[in-house]
Amino acid sequence: MNKLTILDNKWMGQPRTIAAALLESEGHRALVDPGPGSTLETLRQQLQTHGLTVRDLDAILLTHIHMDHAGASGAMVRENPGLRVYVHKIGAPHMADPSKLLASAQRLWPKELQRLFGEMLPVPEENLRILDGNETLLLGSRKLEVVYTPGHASHHVSYFDHQEGIAFVGDTAGVRIEGHAYEMPATPPPDIDLEIWDSSFAAILERKPSRLFLTHYGYSESPAEHLLRFRERLHLWAALAEKSVRAASNDSAAMDAFMSVTHAEIAQHLPPGEVEHYVFSAGLNLSFLGLARYLRKRAAAAS
Repeated sequence: MNKLTILDNKWMGQPRTIAAALLESEGHRALVDPGPGSTLETLRQQLQTHGLTVRDLDAILLTHIHMDHAGASGAMVRENPGLRVYVHKIGAPHMADPSKLLASAQRLWPKELQRLFGEMLPVPEENLRILDGNETLLLGSRKLEVVYTPGHASHHVSYFDHQEGIAFVGDTAGVRIEGHAYEMPATPPPDIDLEIWDSSFAAILERKPSRLFLTHYGYSESPAEHLLRFRERLHLWAALAEKSVRAASNDSAAMDAFMSVTHAEIAQHLPPGEVEHYVFSAGLNLSFLGLARYLRKRAAAAS
């Protein structure tokens, strides 16, 4: 019997912000995106409520290596040396040696990195299982198709359980807190690419999942409608970022203008208490930085 459980990591004490998916099948147990090192103790507690420990897990399935998704992996392998960590080939070197990833994150969060994400330990190379996309993983009796879905990150993959109709899409479908209808882009640097992202939407839709599982946060029950709305907003936000950059006198002013407009848009769609929840989950400033970098790269390529 296959079982799927949402484990709420309660990032920074905020429920329904980062979800790990516990997949169980015939004694095999895997986690999709365990979360950051800062929530590892909460993850342990969540596992314990289901009678499990980190040592009872067989595999970690990473959609991508950003710290809010993958940061706890190395510490979990230290706790369970037999744990297999599945990751795309572009992201794998940074799991084995996260120093460049940590240096990049330090530039984005110069004062808060440790508080937000905790420690990120390396994963020994012998524990890594390298993915290209197009693999089929057998976890107990559960079969998962691995699909390469870049756009949010160059190393992003999604996992499809066709028997149950669930697609574990990481950040490819944005932020949508379960219980609300608003889909919010999360576009942090360094490798946002909207043209490639469009092809990932197509890859998801081709497989006709009945539900999406989003790390931020939970299920979306209407994948086609979700992805249509999200794609429109993603391209709208890119246009807003471009307009802000052109109109502002400097990068700081451009970011302020972008954040003002997008924050007002979010507030039109959500009750007051959820507006800051969404903003916290994705980080509006990071979304601007990622889109601005993408626009600069696109302009350079065009010239």
